[in-house]
Amino acid sequence: MKLSKISVSLAALMMFAGGGVAIAANPMVGGAAMFETKNIVENALNSKDHTTLVAAVKAAGLVDTLSSAGPFTVFAPTNAAFDKLPAGTVDTLLMPENKAMLTAVLTYHVVPGTLTAADLAAKAQANGGKAVLTTVQGAKLTVWGKDGKWYVTDAKDGMAQITIADVKQSNGVIHVVDSVLLPN
Repeated sequence: MKLSKISVSLAALMMFAGGGVAIAANPMVGGAAMFETKNIVENALNSKDHTTLVAAVKAAGLVDTLSSAGPFTVFAPTNAAFDKLPAGTVDTLLMPENKAMLTAVLTYHVVPGTLTAADLAAKAQANGGKAVLTTVQGAKLTVWGKDGKWYVTDAKDGMAQITIADVKQSNGVIHVVDSVLLPN
């Protein structure tokens, strides 16, 4: 008996689903697959675009926190985002004596709970076009959209564009951003 292509594809799909492999894939980040079954830190370790962020999370002692159950929404700056900072800023932040400052900057990128792009858009729509979020650091971020793109404005009126949204994690969601957000 001959199996049609549809039958074979359906059988393969059912095998993958039965094997615990997600059918709807997360977006690729930094050339790496992101897995909903892994936590924020585990996935970030695989992204070649987030090596500076990973180093900063380690230096700040936040690995255990961002590996915990959460949930968290993380606006994750890329290496290129960190490169936009004035020369020497990252090296200075990574010094042990600046751990408190580094922790403040990193936790400013984290919001408690899981906020997908749809959640952010709904919050913005309900609030006159802007969603104001309180970060783990305690200060506010503002998320807003224009021309089909979404942005995050920090306390210093710096702006980051969300370049990859809804990267689902076992303990929340990541939105990749193109600039580092800075608290006051």
